[in-house]
Amino acid sequence: MKVLLVDDSGTMRAIQKRMFAKLGIPDGDIEEAADGVEALRLIEANRFDIILTDWNMPNMDGLTLLKEIRKRDGNIPVIMITTEAEKARVVSAISAGVSDYLVKPFTPEALEAKLRRWVPAGVGQL
Repeated sequence: MKVLLVDDSGTMRAIQKRMFAKLGIPDGDIEEAADGVEALRLIEANRFDIILTDWNMPNMDGLTLLKEIRKRDGNIPVIMITTEAEKARVVSAISAGVSDYLVKPFTPEALEAKLRRWVPAGVGQL
């Protein structure tokens, strides 16, 4: 399963990579981007099975990234990760085509449930 992690915090990306490792997803299957601009470059050059993106980032935030992804691909699962669970934000993300939502901090079990929902064939090793 090819995964793209988009977060301006290197620490958060490292935590998420450890969670993926515990779920049996090898480090080599995970790409990282520090913002939406970098993520779009990776998306244009690679195929991903799922994208996890933070909401608040410099250069291009997660909602703008989501809208750009949807212009290119309406099917790839995109999970928005944020510390904010405000109803207005959730509604705007749903309107923009988000697949799902995780609120920080989240557990490996919560991540696994989202992966099984959105990429069931890719998490067969879990």
